[in-house]
Amino acid sequence: MRILIADKFEQQGLNEFENRNFEVIFEPTTTADELPGRMKEVNPDVLVVRSTKVSGEAIRAGESLALVVRAGAGYNTIDIEAASMSGVFVANCPGRNALAVAELAWGLIICCDRRIPDQTRDLLAGTWNKKEYSKASGLAGRTIGVVGMGQIGQAVVDRARGFEMQVAAWSRSLRDEHAQSYGVTRCENIINLAKLSDVVSVHVAANEGTHHLINDKFIDAMREGAILINTSRSSVMDEAAVLRGIREKGIRVGLDVFDGEPGTGTGSFSNELMNEPGVYGTHHVGASTNQAQEAIAAETIRIISCHRDSGVVPNCVNQSEDRGSALLTVRHRNKPGVLAKVFDILSQASLNVEEMENLIYEGGESACARIQLGSTPSLTEVKAIESEETVLGVSIATLETIKG
Repeated sequence: MRILIADKFEQQGLNEFENRNFEVIFEPTTTADELPGRMKEVNPDVLVVRSTKVSGEAIRAGESLALVVRAGAGYNTIDIEAASMSGVFVANCPGRNALAVAELAWGLIICCDRRIPDQTRDLLAGTWNKKEYSKASGLAGRTIGVVGMGQIGQAVVDRARGFEMQVAAWSRSLRDEHAQSYGVTRCENIINLAKLSDVVSVHVAANEGTHHLINDKFIDAMREGAILINTSRSSVMDEAAVLRGIREKGIRVGLDVFDGEPGTGTGSFSNELMNEPGVYGTHHVGASTNQAQEAIAAETIRIISCHRDSGVVPNCVNQSEDRGSALLTVRHRNKPGVLAKVFDILSQASLNVEEMENLIYEGGESACARIQLGSTPSLTEVKAIESEETVLGVSIATLETIKG
């Protein structure tokens, strides 16, 4: 199996790929613009990226491509629609960078509260200004609001206890019993969280439901002089709304992600937010610790090895949860050609097979095929299958009935 790694990757991970007899082409400096050409020339079975954007053109250029692995959590830099249209799996490595991102979030929180970068800059310029920098609110006893309670959000909550802070949390999936187990106050909605919090830290994935989650309404609900941290994705935050909050409400901001940030490791950068006082930024390096990258490399290797050895793709992000509307169960003799006849009947009726498993009974004489179909077969098709000599029994159920 040939793997193109079009981004940085741990040397230990490269060695492990070699130990497992993978053919690896390691091209860490490949840009998004160069990737389609390299996909066509290398024609890999698997593509591995970190921050390199994967366009539909790049996906379609790889004739043998079966899997794209994002060596990290977020996958908004990959054209998921194009991958799905081309029958290419996309997988990620969720949670492996959780501690690294949480640590950076807390670094930004402390920078906002104590203005450490500003103090350092003044000292380097030869200015001593203890009078100004002695003004700080402190964190103990105050409330941090955590937006998103995945593994990163949970890691932020764990560290909040060390700072003796109260914790409020909001997530679409957060229930009262989960909030109780985490030791947090569950907010009914994100606006309530904004009203309660002295510090807000955002940890949600980038998708249609989270686009500009931090918007004018949220900023209006925030407290005067509160702290806002975003180490997730730039699209979850309306930068114009945040800019207004900085200027009108004295909100301090810590950012690891920005609109229009370079897609490569180096490049020119400009963002209006960084010209404002009380705004502190890092270079989208939340996951960039040795510990995190080693863990991500190990997970990437596990995903690709599992795909090669079993055909299963762990952490697949583009596998549809909607797998048809009917379940056809066919008990049959375990002989060659039985299922071929069943599929022929389904094909003639224009019934699409969405998913299928064939379970063998002890002794190997008979089996049970569970076939998920795109639509419900008629009585005619069911009777045609039942009439086959090697079929022992047929049943049909709608998947909605099964789920209910």
